[in-house]
Amino acid sequence: QVQLGESGGGLVQAGGSLRLSCAASGSIHSVNAMGWYRQVPGKQRELVAIITSGGSINYVDSVKGRFTISRANAKNTVYLQMNSLKPEDTAVYYCNANVRVWTSLRYADYWGQGTQVTVSS
Repeated sequence: QVQLGESGGGLVQAGGSLRLSCAASGSIHSVNAMGWYRQVPGKQRELVAIITSGGSINYVDSVKGRFTISRANAKNTVYLQMNSLKPEDTAVYYCNANVRVWTSLRYADYWGQGTQVTVSS
């Protein structure tokens, strides 16, 4: 019922920038929080940044001052601007959205397919 389409990953040198985008589509009534997570092999998926429908934002400490999350509510789209990238930012980045569809009164979490971000030293 809901699909999250991600784009913007790739290979970049340390100190460079990338911008991730994620658009939610389908039978959407409303979207609550949207966020970005990342995962490296052998480790748990971690929250990178999250933004609520009202604009409240939280970041994991390791990206504060370097990453910026934003959203376009009318487009059900969330962005992650990543600057001053470091090799330790290398991971698969996943988009997450807390969505209510028209056929339900409840919100549920949906995930994108993931996009690889690789930062070379």
